[in-house]
Amino acid sequence: MTEAIGWISSLILVLTIGKQVYKQWKEESSEGVSKWLFVGQISASLGFTIYSWLVKNWVFVVTNSVMLLNGMLGLGIVIYHRRRGQKKGKASGGELKAERA
Repeated sequence: MTEAIGWISSLILVLTIGKQVYKQWKEESSEGVSKWLFVGQISASLGFTIYSWLVKNWVFVVTNSVMLLNGMLGLGIVIYHRRRGQKKGKASGGELKAERA
């Protein structure tokens, strides 16, 4: 029963955070999302994964490993959206300059 509570809680956490990252991707926007949120999540998840491995807590090894991957994916999406936004800004600026000339 104790393990089941852990695995169910793990599933809820992973689905909740995963849904948010999916929403970022689907809406093609990371507006209001700090890259530091994911940097912190990646750092903490890596530390917790190592710790969980050392104490042989497999619920947390799996959960934190998935959260680590999720954090890396989320950070990648934020970086992608920011770079894409910068390119659009440069393209718009270039078009604007051409219109003024």
